Amino acid sequence: MIAKQPAVKRYIVTLSADERERLNALIQKGTSPARQVLKARILLKADASEAGEAWSDGRIAEALDTSIDTISRTRQQLVEGGIEAALTRKHSPNSARPRIFDGAAEAKLIALACSPPPKGRKRWTLTLLETAVVQLNIVDRASDNTIGRTLKKTLSSLTSRSNGEANAAFVASMEDVLEVYQRPHDPDRPVVCLDETTKQLIKETRVPVPAKPGRPIRHDYEYERNGTANLFMLFAPLEGWRHVEVTDRHAALDYAQILKALSDRHFLDASKIVLVQDNLSTHKPASLYEAFPAAEARRLVERFEWHYTPKHGSWLDMAEAELSVLSRQCLDRRIPNKQALIEEVAAWEDDRNKNHTKADWQFTTADARIRLKRLYPAI
Repeated sequence: MIAKQPAVKRYIVTLSADERERLNALIQKGTSPARQVLKARILLKADASEAGEAWSDGRIAEALDTSIDTISRTRQQLVEGGIEAALTRKHSPNSARPRIFDGAAEAKLIALACSPPPKGRKRWTLTLLETAVVQLNIVDRASDNTIGRTLKKTLSSLTSRSNGEANAAFVASMEDVLEVYQRPHDPDRPVVCLDETTKQLIKETRVPVPAKPGRPIRHDYEYERNGTANLFMLFAPLEGWRHVEVTDRHAALDYAQILKALSDRHFLDASKIVLVQDNLSTHKPASLYEAFPAAEARRLVERFEWHYTPKHGSWLDMAEAELSVLSRQCLDRRIPNKQALIEEVAAWEDDRNKNHTKADWQFTTADARIRLKRLYPAI
């Protein structure tokens, strides 16, 4: 009889000291969801770092009364998406995986879903939308499930509320941003959109097999996570300019430094910078006061004209669409470390800027008042 060989772990868990501390705190808190507690225990037992226990999946499954599949998925979620993905997601999408509906495409989908349905139909269905988004060249392909999830983010969360307060806040912020996008190009007051994302760094454990005629490059199935990097996207759609800054974190101090560079290096000669961004807690003037003396913070605050996309309306931020392009063209692969990420992103950025690639935003306030009429409070 041939002895059965032990399965090779495809996803190797190596936790940092901070991550171990966070997981232990989550377990001890006593109020965390049971699913998160289970995942935290799995990761701590599977941790192959010096401080970890490096238990086998079988031993973990027996000790925690869970399945091997759950342990395998949790490993995968951590390696591919980082600790946030492992704790909060049921599936494990890579944070750099391109979205089918980026900001601009999502805006067109929402407008389509709120427009009059085709002749002979009482209302739009997901199946009808699945066909229409391809026929109208909004996206190349999309399943009805993807369309449903995309629409649920905005329309369902807003229209399900009985009072008009949330809807009024949404449309007020939406119309504010759309007004900015309708302004003529003014080099003295450039419009700059800001957004950010994370990238899980993944290190090869074996050298890939080079490509040969008729055979693409082959990567070994085993790899290790090597930390997470944050990417700030600055996109001036009418200038055809973008800049991506890679940082270790996305804290208030990092955000403040990004704005200082935007003001004093990238657009030094502008009289004011029209800034469009989402409502992330660090995306506030207060972050500048955390990073700089009061006089300097005030100077920088006044360098910007501040505009925010509405809650559930991040699709209105054109920097989100540009991040989607970056993910699709550059990030959707294994990148081993921060320096390699910086170099790859810089090469992508340089090429896009040389071509002065701009954004063609066509969704206007007039469109919103007709096609998104049901989001407006009834008077």
